[in-house]
Amino acid sequence: MNRFVISAALLVLGTAAASAQSPAGDPAKGANVFKKCMACHAIGEGAKNKVGPELNGIIGRKMGAVEGFNYSDTLKEHNAKGDVWTAEILSKYLENPKAFMPGVKMVFAGLPKETDRADLEAYLGSFNADGTKK
Repeated sequence: MNRFVISAALLVLGTAAASAQSPAGDPAKGANVFKKCMACHAIGEGAKNKVGPELNGIIGRKMGAVEGFNYSDTLKEHNAKGDVWTAEILSKYLENPKAFMPGVKMVFAGLPKETDRADLEAYLGSFNADGTKK
C-alpha cells in the first residue's frame, strides 16, 4: 500500500515538474506565430534562404549550418564549436535574440510570451531537414 501511495505521489510530482519546465506547444498556433518570421525565413518543401536562413530541421541542427547562408561571426563561432539548436536554446534565443546571443544579425525583437515560443517550436519541429512534414 505504501509503495502505491509513494508511486502515485511521484507520478503527480513528476507530471507537475514536467509541465512547469516548458508548456507543450501547439503546431497549428505556431504556424500563426510563424507569420512574424516569414518576411525573413522560409520553411517547408522548397524553402530557400531569404534575409535569414531556411528553418527546416532547425531543432537538432548544428548552429550556423545552412549551406549558402552568410552567418554572423557569432553563429560561425557556435558552428565551429559544434553547438546545436535544442528546443531550450531556441526558446531562449527567440525570447530576445540579441540579448541571448550578442553579435547576431537577426533584428527581430523577440517573442516574450513563453506560449508563443512553445507553439513556434512545435511548428518548426514538425518539419524534417528536407522540408517534409514529420
